Amino acid sequence: MLTKEEKIYSLKLARKTLEKYFDGIYELEIPPKKFKNLWEKRGAFVTLLKEGHLRGCIGVLELLYPLYETIQRMALEAAFEDPRFPPLKAEELPLIEIEISVLSPLKPGTVEEVEVGKHGVYLIRGYNRGVLLPQVPLEYEWDKKTFLDHVCLKAGLPPECYKDPDTKIYLFTAEVFKESEYI
Repeated sequence: MLTKEEKIYSLKLARKTLEKYFDGIYELEIPPKKFKNLWEKRGAFVTLLKEGHLRGCIGVLELLYPLYETIQRMALEAAFEDPRFPPLKAEELPLIEIEISVLSPLKPGTVEEVEVGKHGVYLIRGYNRGVLLPQVPLEYEWDKKTFLDHVCLKAGLPPECYKDPDTKIYLFTAEVFKESEYI
């Protein structure tokens, strides 16, 4: 669990990363050692919301980088690399709210184990992959079946693909926080 100070620092770090990018600067900011949780390798997603609507969301599930680095990389990718949206423009930045989801490690799971609102789901079948964060079904008021169907669709597979024995399901939880709660 991140401390309140680590959450505030993380949100400011994501915003500062985007502000610097628009100023033509990209340098990785390294946090003070007192923020111990930010030095752990963790998966995370950065979500950009513009006036309450999704404007970009990218993350990594794997434990590739220390959390502070993951947050900075994913902030840039959510702003400029999400294929669902055009690259963020500087004039949009004041309208953006940043949300960060810090993930637990993935664990193999079953359909029966999925708890709506608690678990995110990462689904794999062949070369197809899809992931939805734990907060998504709550935002859309989905039940478990609808949630799992949407993970299948996100993977480019038909609904109910999760019933196929060749489909692998991984579960994770997320610590989710956003600027409106802390800044």
